[in-house]
Amino acid sequence: MLIQLSHDIGDYLYDVFVAKFDLWLLFGVVAQIVFALRFVVQWIASERAGRSVMPTAFWFLSIVGGSMILAYGIQRREPIIIIGQVLAVFIYVRNLMLIWKERQRRRAAR
Repeated sequence: MLIQLSHDIGDYLYDVFVAKFDLWLLFGVVAQIVFALRFVVQWIASERAGRSVMPTAFWFLSIVGGSMILAYGIQRREPIIIIGQVLAVFIYVRNLMLIWKERQRRRAAR
C-alpha cells in the first residue's frame, strides 16, 4: 500500500512538474516566488523594528507577484486564480494609494 502510494505521488509530481513543463509553468513558479518574497520582506522589516510592520516594499511585491499570477491564471484559463487575484491586486494598489496619500499629508503638515 505505501509502495503504491509513493509510486502514485511520484507519477503525479512527474506529470505536474515535468511532463507538463512549459514556459508558462516557469513563469508561474517565478510569479509565486516573487509573491512569497513579500512575506520575507515583511518579516525582515518587523524583526528590524522589533514589532510587526508592513513596509511599502511588501505592497510593491504584492502587486508585481499578484499581477504575474493573474497573467498566469488568465493564460491558463483558471477562474479561481483570476477571481482571487483581480480583487487582491486592486486591494494592493489601494493600499499603496493610501500610503502615498498619508505621505503627502505629512509633507504638507511640515
